[in-house]
Amino acid sequence: MATQRVLPQSKETLLQNYNKRLKDDIRSILDNFTEIIKTAKIEDETQVSRPTQAEQDHYEMHVRAANIVRAGESLMKLVSDLKQFLILNDFPSVNDAISLQNQQLRSLQEECDKKLTSLRDEIAVDLYELEEEYYSSRYK
Repeated sequence: MATQRVLPQSKETLLQNYNKRLKDDIRSILDNFTEIIKTAKIEDETQVSRPTQAEQDHYEMHVRAANIVRAGESLMKLVSDLKQFLILNDFPSVNDAISLQNQQLRSLQEECDKKLTSLRDEIAVDLYELEEEYYSSRYK
């Protein structure tokens, strides 16, 4: 966008909300992925037995993976919301598209008008010649 448009306060707030959701979801994905990687490391000595620790790590990885999936779905919903916002609120581009379509249709109309005018003139000349031939003929 070459020129920056001033948005109403409600739209500005909505865009700030979209930006916050984007940052939160990406942070959630990153944090959960980092914690999954940390959980995958095997520690030498712990107070909990190995099978118990493994089960706890397994459960934590499932929860974190579910959190990553939730954040991904939230990002997909955000993309959908942004598309809807753009479609419903991008009046300048809609107006430009309508103006372009009007301009194309007007040029097509002018072209058709010119063709019809030249066709009318040709028919008028031919009709004049035919009338002249008919009235000057001896068979009328």
